[in-house]
Amino acid sequence: MNVRNTEEKKINKGFILSVFIFISVLSFFISMSNGAVKLSFKEIADVLFTESSSVNYQIIWNVRLPRTITAALVGTCLALSGAILQGIMRNPLAGPNIIGVSSGAGLMTLIVIILFPNYYYLAPVGSFTGALLSTLFIYFLAWRDGAAPTKLILAGVAVSSLLSAGNNIIMTFYPDKVSGVIGFMVGGLSSVNWKHVYMIWPYALTGIVLLMLLPNKLNILMLGDESAVGLGLNVEKTRFIFIIISSLLAGAAVSVAGLLGFVGLIVPHMTRLFIGSDYRYLMPATIFTGSATVLLCDTLARVLFAPVEIPVGIIMSALGAPFFLFLLRRKGEY
Repeated sequence: MNVRNTEEKKINKGFILSVFIFISVLSFFISMSNGAVKLSFKEIADVLFTESSSVNYQIIWNVRLPRTITAALVGTCLALSGAILQGIMRNPLAGPNIIGVSSGAGLMTLIVIILFPNYYYLAPVGSFTGALLSTLFIYFLAWRDGAAPTKLILAGVAVSSLLSAGNNIIMTFYPDKVSGVIGFMVGGLSSVNWKHVYMIWPYALTGIVLLMLLPNKLNILMLGDESAVGLGLNVEKTRFIFIIISSLLAGAAVSVAGLLGFVGLIVPHMTRLFIGSDYRYLMPATIFTGSATVLLCDTLARVLFAPVEIPVGIIMSALGAPFFLFLLRRKGEY
């Protein structure tokens, strides 16, 4: 009977994962079809596989496709980063923008953009470095015979506020360049092109591959530190490895999309409601729900007030905050 129930659960989780994959693919084509010029799915398919000289070809290959790919990768990176942090801290309120990871990445990216604009291609490296350094600082502040999840979150909130002040100082000293980074501070994809795809994909792929090799360790961490130690896991070392991976993913996303909030907080939580907390299923599901979320929100940002486009970060904040509060109330956690 137990074997049968286990098989049924696997089938159900597999079906839910298939639904998420379908939604992600559909979101990809919805993003490709909407904008100043509306294109049908057939026109998109023709351009991708046959045409090579039409106006639609220029629109898709030079504008829509790089933006859509970047949006999908950004959503994937932020959602996975949040899923990692929620797992290692055993707290659904953990996320890269909450504990300071995104703020550290944002500060270093802002420094590269404003002070060293000719080295824009180093933005992912700077972003990852900022995310990692902020995470190490948070770890240092929270450490006392181990870094408990609660102490990590409290330290992260404080460090995030400190780093946000650093962002404001830079913009104060360089007011002539503020207009060029407003989209970055809010979180946007309006100026994305192929160079941004090349900037983010190696880091995103590296983080995804590493995570696909380690889901069982996250499952063990979810049991609590004492149980994990009893099962032979080096808790602090494992937690630190996952924090590095989370920093890599968050840093890659911030370097091209700016301080896009709520994705890493809401998407893993939402996905967990449908597929459960087993990271063998949660990780691949989060890849598709994260990409679909950012793709759909970016599409909405383009068409909601057309021809005026608003940053996708505003859409995420407007939809994310009330939806997250709804989830908390529904689960009785608020």
